[in-house]
Amino acid sequence: MFSRAVRPTVGLARSLSTSSQNHAKVAVLGASGGIGQPLSLLLKNSPLVSQLSLYDIAHTPGVAADLSHIETRAQVSGHIGPDQLGAALKGCEVVVIPAGVPRKPGMTRDDLFNTNATIVANLADACARHCPEAMICIIANPVNSTIPITSEVMKKHGVYNPNRVFGVTTLDIVRANTFVAELKGLDPARVNVPVIGGHAGKTIIPLISQCTPKVEFPSDQLTALTERIQEAGTEVVKAKAGAGSATLSMAYAGARFTFSVLDAMNGKEGVVECAFVRSEETECKYFSTPLLLGKNGIEKNLGLGKLSAFEEKLVADAMGELKASIKKGEDFVAQMKVFPFTRIPLPLPLPPSLLALLVLAVVAIPPLFSVSVFINK
Repeated sequence: MFSRAVRPTVGLARSLSTSSQNHAKVAVLGASGGIGQPLSLLLKNSPLVSQLSLYDIAHTPGVAADLSHIETRAQVSGHIGPDQLGAALKGCEVVVIPAGVPRKPGMTRDDLFNTNATIVANLADACARHCPEAMICIIANPVNSTIPITSEVMKKHGVYNPNRVFGVTTLDIVRANTFVAELKGLDPARVNVPVIGGHAGKTIIPLISQCTPKVEFPSDQLTALTERIQEAGTEVVKAKAGAGSATLSMAYAGARFTFSVLDAMNGKEGVVECAFVRSEETECKYFSTPLLLGKNGIEKNLGLGKLSAFEEKLVADAMGELKASIKKGEDFVAQMKVFPFTRIPLPLPLPPSLLALLVLAVVAIPPLFSVSVFINK
């Protein structure tokens, strides 16, 4: 597959060097969290970033102050709370969103939906208002639903560009490269396994048949390897015993993807990464495949390539779950209403007495209220 374009970036060394220069403003939304802090550190170390805007609902000024002492050129600003979100996003060319709650033992990514869906919808709303042309890179799980949520929110504002909205699935590729290299005694930096589909359980489809360099496994070992890649996140959640999910490896993968986006925006040719995006490659509206990136986002979807019989079955088996997750995200936004001047998430329909009181407050004392956001119906 990757004979059609340069293989994806295999490490961060190039983007952490001092040979490349750019003037990009990058925002991290959720910068104080377990993924956000190490991700921000990696971005601060890159000469591809000239301004690093950090946002979260707590602790961001401290994180920004800490990072600002590092001897690299990126200027760091910290923004805290909804009132400062617009300032954090103003002028941003790339926005990376790791915000949300992590998984705990026994939880699936879909279990995060109720909390993270609202968080992502509100942040996507802010992006649509303050940096509508930015590249939006969503890490917040469940990615199979948060990308449809982001897309539908952008559509509501009339600023949706499918070439600029990405679900970051890079950690699946990083894991597949590592696990294959371990089994074959290879340098993982020189291994590339495309991973297609989605970013949860059986929707994660590693294409071992397209691995470079070429590798082969007996069927039982191939099945075990595939299942390990699919459940690698759960492996970390269990190992952390309730203390969180994959944070450091996800920060690495998020930084790798961000650097690839920035490289392509800078005019570098042949930049390829897999990501979960709006797609016509399968019967699913959204699907992860290798993408050729360019100055304006997705330049070309490189598709699935030639699949083995084993991989074809994996794709077929993933379709039902993937379609359901996509629909769940779309339905979430369809059931939301924009209610001016308030950030308070309220279930609709409201009791008549509460609705009357809220309307009266909005009309009579608008200074007490803030910019529009979504209210879940």
